[in-house]
Amino acid sequence: MNENEVHLNDIGTVFRATIKEINGGVATAIDISNAITKTLTFTKPGGTKVTQTAAFTNTGTDGKMQYTAVSGDIDETGWWTIQGYVKTPAGEWYTNTQQFKVYSNL
Repeated sequence: MNENEVHLNDIGTVFRATIKEINGGVATAIDISNAITKTLTFTKPGGTKVTQTAAFTNTGTDGKMQYTAVSGDIDETGWWTIQGYVKTPAGEWYTNTQQFKVYSNL
């Protein structure tokens, strides 16, 4: 079994995102420690979007944030899309979208 697999009704799965900006063609994580808003938006296979409040993985100076799935979050099998968003006094940023598959259980 792949340790990165997500299954229907999993609880405790951690989803992470890093906020970056491009300078001179180089992606660099930005300091989001003073973020006003931190979210991860999930689009389910059926098209429903759910936005969850994210937390820092550390202090936010590394641009990293995360959300840990609770009961009822992972309720559809198939391909999901995730995107991070952060708003700070200096601006607003989104991550690239990423896809992950939710597998069924026996």
